[in-house]
Formats: sequence, structure tokens, C-alpha cells
Amino acid sequence: MSEDGPTRERSTAPLDVGRLARWMDQEGLPGEGDVPTLSRLSGGSQNDLYRVERGEHRSVLRIPPATADVSRRRNHVRELTLLRGLKGTDVPHAELLAGCEDDEVLGAPFYLMDEIVGWSPSSAGWPEPYQHDLPARAPLAFALVDGAARLARVDWKAQGLDGFGRPDNFHDRQVDRWLAFLSTYQFREIPGLDQASTWLRTHRPAHWEPGIMHGDYQFANVIFTSDVPTRLAAIIDWEMTTVGDPLLDLAWALIAWPPEGDDMSATRYLPLEGMPPREALLEHYERVSGRSTEDIDYYVVLARWKLAIVLEKSYARFASENRGNPTHGGLGAMVLELMHKSAELAASLRTARP
Repeated sequence: MSEDGPTRERSTAPLDVGRLARWMDQEGLPGEGDVPTLSRLSGGSQNDLYRVERGEHRSVLRIPPATADVSRRRNHVRELTLLRGLKGTDVPHAELLAGCEDDEVLGAPFYLMDEIVGWSPSSAGWPEPYQHDLPARAPLAFALVDGAARLARVDWKAQGLDGFGRPDNFHDRQVDRWLAFLSTYQFREIPGLDQASTWLRTHRPAHWEPGIMHGDYQFANVIFTSDVPTRLAAIIDWEMTTVGDPLLDLAWALIAWPPEGDDMSATRYLPLEGMPPREALLEHYERVSGRSTEDIDYYVVLARWKLAIVLEKSYARFASENRGNPTHGGLGAMVLELMHKSAELAASLRTARP
């Protein structure tokens, strides 16, 4: 999706460019009559990305891989629906150009979006000047939080997303839903699980307002502009999006924030020295979103607990006769760290509402 984030891998693609060209003509996209050139891009996590060049126009095509199951294809259609709902908002994102919800054209649902020029943080570390200029990192944090705040204030019903999620009783469902999910693959004890689960059941927010939530909001899922100080160019990878409680996105971004999260060596994939204090970020979020962050500790406990459960599925597959992705071997320690820190934070909240 970006010049400096996802990169070109090869100049050919296993997609029917003739069918794609005819579909693009039907959608009234630029370059009528021209056959597009597709180049595979790296950087997609759950889906394949291609740069589409048609005359002087460039865009990015996002499509599930050929091995994708029904669930992943259904989630892709949800992404398309969400991007339609973001049209006209001030949420930084790649503008949707057109999308196809069925398999008729390319064998799977897909969509075309604007190409975003910029860079995305990764496990490789910060690019310069952020790697060595610690004070320069502050705009990165404020931009990340600003994106979550802008998403949280979108009038999702007015944007045609009524029925997109199930916000009713969102927090009442969390513990039972995710423990049931965990029970389908759990193969080991996870210390802290019971303690954190019990605390979450008894400390749900008394007041909250439904809104769009990304579901996996973190530095790895945004693109920044290349200028310094930087701006947030786009939020990417909407596979887990729904209508729920947007404050969970903020907590997701703050899962390992200093100083309380400084000992989370397995979970952190970027150094956070020099970042602004959490209080400053919460103040910015409240000012932009209009939402209170009074219960943010609950959301951080929930974010750590939930991420541990989600990652345990990938680790369980890896641990089962090493059938899983070999890169998932390190998730085992991350799961244990996340659950430990979830239970530890819950235990420290002595003044939390009973």
C-alpha cells in the first residue's frame, strides 16, 4: 500500500487481468480499454496486495489468498463495507475506489483503493530520524492516538453501518465469548487467565458508547508520511473491524506503554523510549474523540487478555507437531507475558469500581 512500507516483489500476478480490466471499465475507473499491469506487493498479513498500474493511474488491489476459507472471505467483504462507511470522514485511510463482493471476477471478493505513499513501523525498528532522535518520536504517538480518536467519533449509523456489528451488551459478552474460543484449542495452562477473567467480569465500564473499532490498532497497522514531523497517512488492515467499544483500540495501542509496560520484552516489537507519557495521550484522545478515558485501565487489562487468547491459537497450531507457521514459535512467550501483565494490572487496581 505504500512506497516505503509494502514493497514490490515481482511483476506478474496469478490474477486474470483481462477480467479485471473489464470489471474496472464497468466501474468507470480511469484507463478505460487498457489492460492493467499488476505487481505483487509484500506487507499484506492476511490478504494479498497488488499494485495496479493502468495508464498513468495507480491503485492497490487487496484480495484474500487462494487458500482463504469462507470465514476469511466473509471478513474481506466486511472490510469493503467498512471502507464504504468511511467515505467522506476525516479518518486517515486509503480511499476506496471500487469493490467486488463475490467471486465472479477474480475468484474471491476484492477491492481497489488509493495507493498511500509513506512508511509503516515494523519489527525492523524505527527509520531515521526516529531510531536515534528520541524526542522526534512524540509525534508518532500522538498521530497514532489521533487516528483512533477520529475513528471513534465517526457517526457509524449515519455512515450506513447500522447492523455492521453487535454493540449491544458488548462488554457483557467478552469474557464468555473469548473463553469459549480459547477452549477449542487450549493445550496448556496460562497463568493469570482465571484471575484476569474474574476481574474483567466484575469491573465492566458502567457507561460506554458504541462506535467503530479497528480491532487490531497498533503501530504495525498504520502508515506514516515521510515528512518530519510526520502525519498519519492511513490506518490499514481492517480484518478485525466491527462496531463495538472504540476505547479498546486505544488500549490496544497502549498495551505495552511505558513505564508500566517497560518489562514487556516479548510483546514490544518497537522501542518506546522518548514517547510522551500516557496521560498526555489520553488527554489528546479525549479532546479529539469526545470520549472519556476514565476506565482506560479496564481496557488495557481486556486488550492484553484478549490478545493473549487470540495469539494462543496460532501458537497452539505451531506447537501441535510443528504444523503451524515457524514464525509463530515466539508467540508462546508473548501469550504468557500478556496474560501475566493483564492479571498483574488487574490486581494493582485497588481503587477500581467493584
